[in-house]
Amino acid sequence: MLLELKSVSCGYGEKAIFQDISFSVARGETLCLLGPNGVGKTTLFKTILGLLPPMAGEILLSGENISAWTVEERARRIAYVPQMHTPPFPFTVHDVVVMGRAAHISSFGIPGKKDRRIADDAIEMLGIGHLAQKIYTKISGGERQIVLLARAIAQQPQLLCMDEPTASLDFGNQVLVMNRIRALGAAGITVMMTTHAPSHAFYCADHTAVMGRDGVFFVGRTNNVITEERLERLYGVTAKIVGYENIPETRTCVPLPPMGSTEHCAGRGNR
Repeated sequence: MLLELKSVSCGYGEKAIFQDISFSVARGETLCLLGPNGVGKTTLFKTILGLLPPMAGEILLSGENISAWTVEERARRIAYVPQMHTPPFPFTVHDVVVMGRAAHISSFGIPGKKDRRIADDAIEMLGIGHLAQKIYTKISGGERQIVLLARAIAQQPQLLCMDEPTASLDFGNQVLVMNRIRALGAAGITVMMTTHAPSHAFYCADHTAVMGRDGVFFVGRTNNVITEERLERLYGVTAKIVGYENIPETRTCVPLPPMGSTEHCAGRGNR
């Protein structure tokens, strides 16, 4: 297994948000941390990233305890894709992707031919070669998110972590980004992402950790662990999980309107 959590507890100070968590993710799989806002997704995310020390237990990457790593080692082996990024200068897309090589370059070094070739490969892999010489801040939000994915791939990490990668994007750009995330797993890249949207977990993730308030935590294969009962408990709404007849193993969830709401919406004269 590439990523392993063994009896991990996490939180701030002496307050544990989640306790005794254990799960593993294989190379090339995608894990989604799913839950409503404020349940502790970011806390667990930061703990796995090594930004917060676990209160108990071990987090292993390729069999090594990440707590023993230096900051430099962590930067070489774990890549982080933020929700948004605004560089201080008008860098081109290619420049931004080359920045992913920073962890592999000495403090006063400059990117060499190898670094630029790796950046070019990441750009080609994600199909954004036509954007390479465009100014990063002048392209669409979805395109910027894919550029950040390319930057993370250029880092050549063992684990790629994304914090709500489709936040603030319109529907078309959400689909654009999620399609690229699906392609990462097919290319053998291990991904961990957070989201509050069950449909995104169904679309992208092999495994999902369902996270609720008061330390509620379930983890397993996405199609098994996300249930209508758990969604109602997490979000306080009724939803129907549906599949597609011609696409096996593909599911999504649809919220159901409250009982009686149809009558209120049907007429124009009620005021």
